[in-house]
Amino acid sequence: MTITADQPIGIFDSGVGGLSVLRPIQALFPNEQLLYFADQAHVPYGSRSLAEIRRYSEEITRFLLSEGAKIVVVACNTASAAALNTLRKTLPQVHFVGMEPAVKPAALETRSGKVGVLATENTFSSPRYAQLMSRFAQDVEVIENPCRGLVPLIESGYVAATDTEALLRKVLDPMLASGVDTLVLGCTHYPFVRPLIERIIEENATGARVTIIDPAPAVARQMGRVLTRQQLLAPAGQRGSVRLFTSARSQSLADLSEQLLGKRLAVEEVIWRNNRLTSA
Repeated sequence: MTITADQPIGIFDSGVGGLSVLRPIQALFPNEQLLYFADQAHVPYGSRSLAEIRRYSEEITRFLLSEGAKIVVVACNTASAAALNTLRKTLPQVHFVGMEPAVKPAALETRSGKVGVLATENTFSSPRYAQLMSRFAQDVEVIENPCRGLVPLIESGYVAATDTEALLRKVLDPMLASGVDTLVLGCTHYPFVRPLIERIIEENATGARVTIIDPAPAVARQMGRVLTRQQLLAPAGQRGSVRLFTSARSQSLADLSEQLLGKRLAVEEVIWRNNRLTSA
């Protein structure tokens, strides 16, 4: 099957987190048509089995391909850690771009030699993360926290709520007290609470500068490199667009798109039935 430059880009996540990746993609490549799938029927992925995540990821990829996707961005750290290698073996004809915690740039950036990583349990336990640690974090101290409960709060729209702030303070206060000066957002949901994170850092008694690393812009640039290499960048005259899909209620994603992106977008519902996705 021939792939053409005017086809859309497929992006997926367990929920709304991948919208933090969609933002820089849209900003850097305004002529591209984007398909975004939020698997809100199964969110969060962080506590699910590897087999489940791989099954969901493959079926979502096939759905995006059926909608014409020319490339698939796995805009979910957990799905990338659990399923990206399997996806590439199962669907070798598909161009994939995935996420990974920014351990390498954090190790290069830190001045104190102490780095904090916020990610999910499945990301921390993955071979992909272990390889990153082995290659790039031998000479730094990495303090990890899975931020249990944070993804459901963000999925509920509580990006500035007192409960969310309390959870983040419980996570960040010990890290900052230990001397962490570089913080990796290792889940695509977490950039949406960055204002809270920045406030907690600013209020921290040490007053030391802390660098926050969000890998989403780098992922957008890598996607652009892949499309350029394959001569698949959208034509200059093409009008960019976004189509949103959810495996849950459309109103939830529509409300969150307005809150997180500043613009309310129409959402199409897709149903899981016997481990397959079908239009509602």
